[in-house]
Amino acid sequence: MTRRDEGAEFASAGSRAALFARRVPAVPAEIGHIRRAVLALAETHGTTRAALADIALAVSEACTNVVTHAYFEDPEPGPLTAEAYRDNRELVVVIIDEGRGMAPRPDSPGLGLGLPLITQLTERVEISDHAPSGTQVRMTFAMGPAT
Repeated sequence: MTRRDEGAEFASAGSRAALFARRVPAVPAEIGHIRRAVLALAETHGTTRAALADIALAVSEACTNVVTHAYFEDPEPGPLTAEAYRDNRELVVVIIDEGRGMAPRPDSPGLGLGLPLITQLTERVEISDHAPSGTQVRMTFAMGPAT
């Protein structure tokens, strides 16, 4: 097991098949690892190529938002938690940070297109506060038939 794989879990929980969870530092190098792990889970469950492309882009955008915005005032990056599971014919991916929460950032280095893009790529997206601090982005994608 490599350092990146520490904290990864796979289990079966009722209608949630092949649960994945990983907690890593919110740094750019971790985004690709999370994306690949979520895509491997989705591919295992028969997700179409078109859906895989949408999942890859949405997961990358959500993780990039954490890396770019959640801890920008902190001296060190905080944690980024990614969870994914299959729920019947849907893949649910949850990206969580423990940073400053959703707040305007006039000096933002991005174009502000990440969340609207995620909304376009998903069946549903829910953005909420994560107690005691931070943000949770729950993205739901259509998948192939239940296996």
